[in-house]
Amino acid sequence: MADPTTPGDDFERQAEAPQPGLIAELVDFLLNNKKWWLTPIIVVLLLVALLVVLSGSAAAPFIYTLF
Repeated sequence: MADPTTPGDDFERQAEAPQPGLIAELVDFLLNNKKWWLTPIIVVLLLVALLVVLSGSAAAPFIYTLF
């Protein structure tokens, strides 16, 4: 008797499943590969990106007074 779940069926089922978002994939990567040392690097890069974005807006004078 054949196995009801062949590798092809499993592949098709996973292909049809909804794709996780970027943040979910990042957290899954950090959990599964134990790369927690990447977390501070990512947070700092996001803060720098936020600073760059806000420097071109009306909030720029308020940001520059912090430094």
